[in-house]
Amino acid sequence: MSAATNRRVVLASRPSGEVTPENFRLESVPLPPLGEGQLLVRNRWLSLDPYMRGRMNEGRSYAAAQALNETMVGGTAGEVVESRHPGFAVGDQVVGYLGWQEHGVSDGRQLIKVDTTRIPLSAYLGAVGMPGVTAWYGLNRIIEPKAGETVVVSAASGAVGSVVGQLAKLASCRAVGIAGGEAKCRYVVDELGFDACIDYKRDDVGQALKAAAPDGIDGFFENVGGAIMDAVLPRMNAFGRIAVCGLIAGYNGEPIPIRNPTWFLVSRLKLQGFIVSEHMQLWPQALRELGGHVAAGRIRYRETVAHGLENAPAAFIGLLKGRNLGKQLVKLD
Repeated sequence: MSAATNRRVVLASRPSGEVTPENFRLESVPLPPLGEGQLLVRNRWLSLDPYMRGRMNEGRSYAAAQALNETMVGGTAGEVVESRHPGFAVGDQVVGYLGWQEHGVSDGRQLIKVDTTRIPLSAYLGAVGMPGVTAWYGLNRIIEPKAGETVVVSAASGAVGSVVGQLAKLASCRAVGIAGGEAKCRYVVDELGFDACIDYKRDDVGQALKAAAPDGIDGFFENVGGAIMDAVLPRMNAFGRIAVCGLIAGYNGEPIPIRNPTWFLVSRLKLQGFIVSEHMQLWPQALRELGGHVAAGRIRYRETVAHGLENAPAAFIGLLKGRNLGKQLVKLD
């Protein structure tokens, strides 16, 4: 083993409102010797995702809070550099949840070997990883789109939303995105193939939806909440389905009330939140389909890449402010 120490980013303090650089600390710690059945991974990529903001809080949530002074939680992709595990060999490319650090020790659980001959390693943290499966599950198992229907996606240029819209198009639906800024909307339509995109920073979303979704909305994949949901609800068709993946409008602690819940009754809407890690039995099917689409060019993706572990906090703060296009990653090489 060449490295005797490991650099990692820990949660130094819990945010009060917006996340700041002071909430994190970069430190070096000794690498422990491997025990029998363990392996050492050199992380090459870190995944940054909005759900991490919720984990930084101490209050009740769907997952345990991120512990103070411990390695920040998160998805990783890397290479096995030492192994005392019979199922993993040096050189294996693996994806797991080893967190914001350059090296990770694992017993092999929650670690998956991946094939990088047709799909780049980084894509296993995006379109062919947790964000892709999140899109696949919310669309196929909650919205259940039918050919000819209209599906609207908030945060449409992000890692999850971009896949939702492309899967909706593959299901012969009209796909309408909502994103922030002209460049993001242009990417959503011109590169990803959505039928329309609404710039919430410039447009009146409610009025713009009348033109972008003239036949109403049958499925809504929600990543944002707040004013975006308020604008979508009146345009939902009877028996419309809403998959709630995220509510980023409230991640800094602000309340996100629904201004007119009457629409749930008037339009007999179904609204269901979900956590993709609770449906692991469906991941193999989802990943097979997503991998096939990406390898064949039917699903396209973009990555916003920060370089170096020390830049992970700033990249994460930028993600929460919508500065990324597509999947936000940190490259550790």
